[in-house]
Amino acid sequence: MRIVFAATPDIALKSFEYFINNPEYDVLALITQKAKNQNRGNKIVERNITKKAKENNITVFEPDKISKDIETIEKLKNLNPDFIITFAFGQILSQEVIDIPKFGIINLHASLLPKYRGANPISQAIMDGCTYSGVTTMKTALELDAGDICLQEKIEITPNMNVIELMEKISDVSPKLLDKTLKGLYNSTLTPIKQNDDEATFTKKIKKEQKQIDWSMNAIDLHNKIRAMYKINTNHATYNNKLIQILKTEPLEINDGQTGEITSVSKDGIIVKCGVNSLKILLVKPEGKGEMKAFDWANGARIKKGAFFK
Repeated sequence: MRIVFAATPDIALKSFEYFINNPEYDVLALITQKAKNQNRGNKIVERNITKKAKENNITVFEPDKISKDIETIEKLKNLNPDFIITFAFGQILSQEVIDIPKFGIINLHASLLPKYRGANPISQAIMDGCTYSGVTTMKTALELDAGDICLQEKIEITPNMNVIELMEKISDVSPKLLDKTLKGLYNSTLTPIKQNDDEATFTKKIKKEQKQIDWSMNAIDLHNKIRAMYKINTNHATYNNKLIQILKTEPLEINDGQTGEITSVSKDGIIVKCGVNSLKILLVKPEGKGEMKAFDWANGARIKKGAFFK
């Protein structure tokens, strides 16, 4: 099968490598987003998926907007692919692009559609306290994440799993699900099923203001929010006019103290009163410093019981 792969972040890398190394497929090209400045020196760091393509002599396209890039569209048509796979590509496709591959464009979406359509399904599932999520392969249509469902696989979300860990699970199960989908469509042994739009829910990108911790929240909801935004859109609190990133927590059924008050400092962590119950902070990253245990930070900052976060 002749395929073009369209993806940008590392979550898609294992799938891309799978198809490169599988003799049943001929990977004709990679379509990806242009690399951005990633450090203070304004040096452009090439994406890992782009490096992998170049290592394997695979053509790379980096259109600003593929739906309006006539040159790239014509080159893709000339490649005559059976499938285009999209996996966290990050651009909206036009009908002209959708019509290029013989068997259609297959998108891998990181939720059990029709639940959690949109840009942020992985974090949102954790933030909502879901006990499971999953992945869906679907035939791409013009409407966002509304195409016919091909296959799905369920993934458990454990109580302390963070967004990076869930992404790793999704990355692990995706290659074989995509492989099974393409073979089923190619051999006419798989019939896609229409989504029930009445059951659809939608997600949006996380906004900057969501990163600020609101101690008036329920401790469990705040715990879910912190692990849902771990290291990608990390939550932070303010102490002594400095930002403290909160990386790992544990909800506790303790109602002592006032909202935002540090009610305990011990080697086990820092306990903070929330709107309902309390949150034990285990791991932090203070402004200008590396990650450390919350107790070590509290010792260095001379934080005592009765102090307040903002």
